[in-house]
Amino acid sequence: MKLTQMDDVEDPFNTKSDEHDLWPLDEIDPTKARFPCCLVWTSLPVVSWLAPFIGHVGLCMEDGTIVDFSGSNFVNVDEFAYGSVARYIQLDRKQCCFPANLSSHTCKQRYKHAERGIAISWDDAINSSRRHFEHQSYNLFTCNCHSFVATCLNRMAYGGTLDWNMINVAGLVFLSGRWVNVMSVVRAFLPFTMMVCIGVGFVGWPFLVGLLMFCFLLITWFVVGTYCLKSLLEY
Repeated sequence: MKLTQMDDVEDPFNTKSDEHDLWPLDEIDPTKARFPCCLVWTSLPVVSWLAPFIGHVGLCMEDGTIVDFSGSNFVNVDEFAYGSVARYIQLDRKQCCFPANLSSHTCKQRYKHAERGIAISWDDAINSSRRHFEHQSYNLFTCNCHSFVATCLNRMAYGGTLDWNMINVAGLVFLSGRWVNVMSVVRAFLPFTMMVCIGVGFVGWPFLVGLLMFCFLLITWFVVGTYCLKSLLEY
């Protein structure tokens, strides 16, 4: 008899689990600008001097390489625009949906996820988003670095949601981001403090009123644009 027990033979086309193989990540190393699977932030010239809550963001690949949308038809790879990373938050790949097919989605919005674009791995989500933004015009108000990160997170269905946008990406960094070191805090807030001191010294308290109005208008635009004028924004 040449019959064998087929139950003991592994069928490569019938795996019991469709989960993506998540290999261990390297340690975060700010000295080498390596932040595996991190959302990273740094301040912007001039804009952050007046509104320190606004900055430039990027998303890092599994090996820690920073990828960021920094200009029209241009996505930086391994060269973070506007300086070194000041804040970061490491994201959990287990909260992503990397389906091999439509039936293997781990998120609840499988059909909507498929329409928005899916990825089979963390790096695949970033690379596919990078190819898309290499053909996009940069605009601070409608299509910027936050738009790029939001698109990546939507392709991953990170956290089980497809509603990532400029506001919640910025909020994630602002509320949960960790400072790299004390100098990063100084570098982020010293220009703003100097601008306030100089403005109050030369103009007086009306400068603070104007600064508050500027910040209010910026926040209002991004909130209204994100939640009321979605067709104008790129995600």
